[in-house]
Amino acid sequence: MPAAPRTTVDFATRIDALTHDQLRAAGGLKWNAFPDCIGAFVAEMDFGIAPAIADALHAAIADGRTGYLSTPLTNALAEACAGWHASAYGWNVEPARIHPLPDVLTGLELALRHLLPPGAPVVLPTPSYMPFLPLLHLLGHPVIEVPMLDVDGHWRFDEDALDAAFAHGAKLLLLCNPHNPIGRVYTREELARLSAIVARHDARVFSDEIHAPLVFAPHRHLPYAAVNAEAAAQAITATSASKGWNLPGLKCAQLILTNDDDQRRWRAMEPLAGHATATLGVIGNTVAYREAGDWLAEVLAYLAGNRALLMQRVRDEMPGIGCREPEGTYLAWLDCRTLGPGPHAPRFRAAGVALTDGADCGRGGEGFVRINFAMPRPLLEEALTRMAGAVGRT
Repeated sequence: MPAAPRTTVDFATRIDALTHDQLRAAGGLKWNAFPDCIGAFVAEMDFGIAPAIADALHAAIADGRTGYLSTPLTNALAEACAGWHASAYGWNVEPARIHPLPDVLTGLELALRHLLPPGAPVVLPTPSYMPFLPLLHLLGHPVIEVPMLDVDGHWRFDEDALDAAFAHGAKLLLLCNPHNPIGRVYTREELARLSAIVARHDARVFSDEIHAPLVFAPHRHLPYAAVNAEAAAQAITATSASKGWNLPGLKCAQLILTNDDDQRRWRAMEPLAGHATATLGVIGNTVAYREAGDWLAEVLAYLAGNRALLMQRVRDEMPGIGCREPEGTYLAWLDCRTLGPGPHAPRFRAAGVALTDGADCGRGGEGFVRINFAMPRPLLEEALTRMAGAVGRT
């Protein structure tokens, strides 16, 4: 088996040396929810955080900066987030349109409660990020699930079905870009066609772009709101440094409002809308956007090696299991339908690998599993060996 690509010695060596026991001792959900398993279900990385972020957080604690969030900190975050989007994606957005949130799900909840008609039906391309469906139901919004199409070896939107869903009264499309769990990074042409469908029905798009920093070349993330002026008016964009820089527990995200009416309504809701955002999370996100690009590049190189390893091991050692190479994220979507009727996550959990079952991701997810490959490469090797054994016992 050819060696997977490596990154700088210091980073790769440090990550490769991490053990089950060390990761479990850190106390996180990923390694403690199923303590007898290799944790590959929840979407966080095992790589720690960038030194610049760690230094800033230590300094903040030493200085006693653990009080409620202040305006200077939120302004600094907005400027840093705007700067990142301009340099990374070529999207120039005014800092005044970037608002703090504790997380993307809070942004979705607030958008549904205050920026959209009460009880508006929502179109959800599936499979989707697991909490979307229960949250939409909890908030009283009917959901029209539209499974993705498998076309010539690529996942595609079912554009006719999306058009029909809007024709039946849907007012919002919930977009995940880059897509969790299937790993797609949508092209400008795809997003432009999507925007045209939304425009025909005078609807809106909530675009979850939390995985935007995690895209593999030659693919390139394009914010939905940056596609054209029409898309900008449709868009409610949620993002964060939490996935790219491994900060989910710090509870900080950003809502970017490019629709003028949304901006006016949100201003009337401040400061309550972002009240639960953590001060340390804002500091961490700000430093990530401003100072930790080099660390992110090392992470992406390491993830590319893990992705190559996963694809080869699935192809060579798991007959009948399908997997499209992820274009972004650190998540891979494995087609296990040849193993028989699901769910299949319990099969792999019994072999010592905790995965996400595809049925939890909505219609079209049945028979699949999601694996998080953002772990030390030796542990990924072990996880794939255990999974191959479980497939071989079919």
